[in-house]
Amino acid sequence: MRKRDKNILADLDRFRCMTRNDIIDLHFSGLKNPVTCCNTVMKRLRRDGHIEVNAAQQPYTYFSSPTPIKKDSAKIPHFLKIVEFYKSLLNIEPPQDFIVEPKYGKGYMEPDTFMIWKRAPFFVEIQRSIYSEKIMNEKFNRYVSYYMSNEWQHEHWQPEGKKVFPKIILITDTRYTLPQHSAVQFFQVQNIKHFLSFAFRTQDIKKTPPKTEGIKVSIG
Repeated sequence: MRKRDKNILADLDRFRCMTRNDIIDLHFSGLKNPVTCCNTVMKRLRRDGHIEVNAAQQPYTYFSSPTPIKKDSAKIPHFLKIVEFYKSLLNIEPPQDFIVEPKYGKGYMEPDTFMIWKRAPFFVEIQRSIYSEKIMNEKFNRYVSYYMSNEWQHEHWQPEGKKVFPKIILITDTRYTLPQHSAVQFFQVQNIKHFLSFAFRTQDIKKTPPKTEGIKVSIG
């Protein structure tokens, strides 16, 4: 199996699903005929039993085999939004680490991603719906509970010396009124460019950078 094939399969495992256009953007964009090349590779991977496809949607949506989610799962648009967010990062700077739906234990938050980006750790929440104040407060409190547990201080990416609690990027078109906490900071933005314009203005991502040597992409 070619290196590109393995990379495609790794991304399908990581993101749960991708459209053909996503796969082209991530793995075929530099080619003269990216659509034709992508179609050829995906047909071969499907023929060999490495992937599955939902051909009822345009563009096709691909999954690893066996598929980790149903081909008509209601979460597919959500996972595709995560892919979209990841691609927006690549247009600026690739993340050193990008974990989809990491698990931190009962009673703690369930972010859509954890990432090391621009030498800083972040939790990312990507919203497609409008949530009630109660739900948002519960989400906030789960982050506070995790902070109070101090378990985050033992993560592999922590720098030596002063420990860093990740900032939380909330990708949303809705502005929420959230509680205040000295260490649990939410940045409510519409996209990553909006976050950068705010963060660089306040220099929030220029503080103590975490150690990134040897960081590997893992799957939540």
